[in-house]
Amino acid sequence: MSEISIPAGCDAIATDKLTLGRATDASPQSPLGLALFDLDHTLIPFDSDYRWGEFTTSLGWTDEDDFKLKNQVFYEHYKAGTLDIRAYVRFATAAVRRHGREAAQLAHQQFMRDIVMPEIRPEALDLVRQHQSRGDIALIITATNEFVTRPIARAFGVSDLLAIELETDRSLGGSGWYTGEICGVPSFQQGKVARLESWMAHHGLDWSNVYATFYSDSMNDLPLLEKVQVPVATNPDDRLRAIAKARGWRILELFATR
Repeated sequence: MSEISIPAGCDAIATDKLTLGRATDASPQSPLGLALFDLDHTLIPFDSDYRWGEFTTSLGWTDEDDFKLKNQVFYEHYKAGTLDIRAYVRFATAAVRRHGREAAQLAHQQFMRDIVMPEIRPEALDLVRQHQSRGDIALIITATNEFVTRPIARAFGVSDLLAIELETDRSLGGSGWYTGEICGVPSFQQGKVARLESWMAHHGLDWSNVYATFYSDSMNDLPLLEKVQVPVATNPDDRLRAIAKARGWRILELFATR
């Protein structure tokens, strides 16, 4: 399994203590069910980071034309699998860093109320709850940062979240707020495998005593889709759809065609 070091300004792996007891009961004869979900375009029918950027622009936090152009360029790189995730996170968190913790948290509450909650679909909630009702641990693993995604995960009733972890300024006299840098391994492409394996090791698990299903729309998630026992191409992009068909993977159309 991959090892993840925790640099200064970063927290240790966030865990849901309620899952620990069940995790230690897993065995090769009775593997623990893991229901893994990508977030953007998988559980929700939009890209939360992209939409957050549009929302903060509507608040006047960024120059509309400049932000829109740069945001679109990053998004096209994401879809093509060529995104520089560290450069993107610096860009995506710039407005939050400028405006500070209190203003950012208040803005996010409005973002959840006005943008996110109206677009959370019953079929997505039902999918998560079906897994939870049969005893699976539900975990969202996303390449969007923790500030944007943790409240969304809570809205789905999911407390285990592996997102881009953001470094905070813990220097003497520092702000205690985000620096724009990423902590540890970003949960992007192969990094999702590394982050999940670190999470499993923290819970005393490995691939031999879990039975993992992973739902994703994106070709960027191919490394983890290839790793789990049950890959599910969910609202897949064209490249992932072609691979899923060729390999006989399940294709789930959770939403209307995007």
